[in-house]
Amino acid sequence: MSFHLPADLLDRPTPYYLYDLHLLKQTLHALQQAAQAHNVQVHYALKANANLPLLEHIQQAGFGADCVSGNEVQRALDAGFAPDHVVFAGVGKSDAEINRALAADIWCFNAESGQELAVLNELAGAQNRRARVALRVNPNVDAHTHHYITTGLEANKFGISLPDLPATIEQLASLPHLELVGLHAHIGSQITNLSVFEQLSRKINELQTWLEDQGYHLPHLNVGGGLGIDYDDPDTNPIPDFEAYFAAFDQHLHRRPGQQVHVELGRSVVAQCGTLISRVLYVKQSQQTNFAILDAGMTELIRPALYGSHHHMQNLTSEAERKLAYDVVGPICESSDTFGKGIQLPETKRGDLIALRSAGAYGEVMASEYNLREKAAAVYVG
Repeated sequence: MSFHLPADLLDRPTPYYLYDLHLLKQTLHALQQAAQAHNVQVHYALKANANLPLLEHIQQAGFGADCVSGNEVQRALDAGFAPDHVVFAGVGKSDAEINRALAADIWCFNAESGQELAVLNELAGAQNRRARVALRVNPNVDAHTHHYITTGLEANKFGISLPDLPATIEQLASLPHLELVGLHAHIGSQITNLSVFEQLSRKINELQTWLEDQGYHLPHLNVGGGLGIDYDDPDTNPIPDFEAYFAAFDQHLHRRPGQQVHVELGRSVVAQCGTLISRVLYVKQSQQTNFAILDAGMTELIRPALYGSHHHMQNLTSEAERKLAYDVVGPICESSDTFGKGIQLPETKRGDLIALRSAGAYGEVMASEYNLREKAAAVYVG
């Protein structure tokens, strides 16, 4: 497949986020088939993109919701996700957020510390409820991804460290308003080396055997998410290999009879269906480089400035055969407001439309109003 902008959108004011609902539905179908074949429950991670039109399709496909804030919990409920398909994770849940989720009777809290367990027990007792919890452990597994999006090492803030786990298990006996239903681990994001999931599985196997020795037989295992996408060639690989992802756990994770395995996927579900469309404001030449200055910036897509990440870029309107190297930059008053350096594009002029691909995840959801920028519109096709 290849990317083409519908003719009726060529003159639309820019920048805007363009979402291909047809590709989203194809992705959901592929994910649905793979999940059913491997008997895995998928929770979509709302942090990737929380737009209601996307969430409604995801909910209708039968997936649950993975939330990391009280507002995400509410957004999931507003989008039609049943409370018993909602999971609440996050290292810093506030009392107000916990109370909101308790009142909604969501399925599970992924708890990240002994102190959080104590607070959750107190708040659940005040509502005369018993909260279901999974212990998020920090397995100290290197995801081999960008250090800003690695979450499973001892140096990271997430999860209960393995040396602290025995004390946490002992603490649970004194928390009558909690029910331990599972074990949870998440090691990072944009993971393309599936061998790290083998390492994660082996660590979970060890922990589960240890927990059984303590008398805990858990009905649920949550192995997190993190499956990466092809940012370099989104047209060749628009849908991730969900089958290989699930097969990695099938091969290495020792599932007990009747035990349900859960995953939390976000980027791999929505990233490729979203594109940021921007217009060239100016082409500026210096002695060192050519600058293509866009009307979109880090306020619309912060990933390159935040992570140094790469997004495939296309000039949608240039008819020039000659290609030149451009530093593609935005209008924000920060030198980090750069989408890429030395990008090969057809000779580019003022008014050309540029597509920044694979922007459906961590694009619009991370947008800001820095420099008092207006929020870019979302447009849906398909």
